Amino acid sequence: MSQLFTGRRSYVEQTCDEWWVLSAKHHLVHPLQVLVPYNQALSAAGRGDRRRWAARVLVAIGKRICPRPGDVFEIHAGAEYRDFGLVEGLTQQGFLVEVPTQGKRIGEQLRFYKHSPMTGVGSNV
Repeated sequence: MSQLFTGRRSYVEQTCDEWWVLSAKHHLVHPLQVLVPYNQALSAAGRGDRRRWAARVLVAIGKRICPRPGDVFEIHAGAEYRDFGLVEGLTQQGFLVEVPTQGKRIGEQLRFYKHSPMTGVGSNV
């Protein structure tokens, strides 16, 4: 697991009522679900594939999470996971979307998660 994923996970475990993993291969994954290791990333996918992926995630959210308009979705994933219909689709359905690390480079994101009051200053994330 990458240091960035570990930091994201630690943060959401402490700040969110419920959290899920966005997977390039499996779409929406519950954090307790065990997966066979795979090597697939949305960064390698074309725009159309990313849009189809986002559409499948939106369907899975509706079926598995059953959110209500006004619910807040906090997304801790890169632009390739957010910007091809996921944020737009959530917003169109009446959900609020927050991206705490939007616009931050990888190093800045690592510092955000490492020094967040939620994970403790200087924690080993």
